[in-house]
Amino acid sequence: MPKPESFPIEKIFVPTKQKKALRPESVAEIAESMLDIGQQEPISVRLDGDRLVLVEGLHRLEACKALGETTILGVVVPAELAQPKPLLAERPEVEAERLKMARLKQLRLEKEAAEASTAAFKGAGATEASRARSAKGVRDNAKASLGRAAKSAPKSLSAWINQQKGSGERY
Repeated sequence: MPKPESFPIEKIFVPTKQKKALRPESVAEIAESMLDIGQQEPISVRLDGDRLVLVEGLHRLEACKALGETTILGVVVPAELAQPKPLLAERPEVEAERLKMARLKQLRLEKEAAEASTAAFKGAGATEASRARSAKGVRDNAKASLGRAAKSAPKSLSAWINQQKGSGERY
């Protein structure tokens, strides 16, 4: 197998037929993987005069473009061997595996978010508990004040005067 080389992305021509098979979700997954571990498999190109024509690796190429790369690793294959392989996504077992991995990733992200939320809640738990107790105390005091005011609110002027005399306050 030929040794991978670095090719300028702008020099690679993508046939229209291949562009139709582009899946943005796959490009995003590959780009994320490339950020973590780099490009693991080179693309395949063939020479057509003075330009390079993509044979295999559309999603890797698009992922590199999305990441702002100007070059990509690839191998030049002879034109007679440049028949594109059938897309793996067309096989049901590959699609099932992709869906499984997406579900596992989603579950992992949900678990991490729940753990972060729990840790934040525990860290703020003591503060929140003391705030809740003080807020409850304020509410209870306010209710008691309202209760006293409601009980002591006279219905008439004469009732108010009698109340004032009873409490020893001057009017």
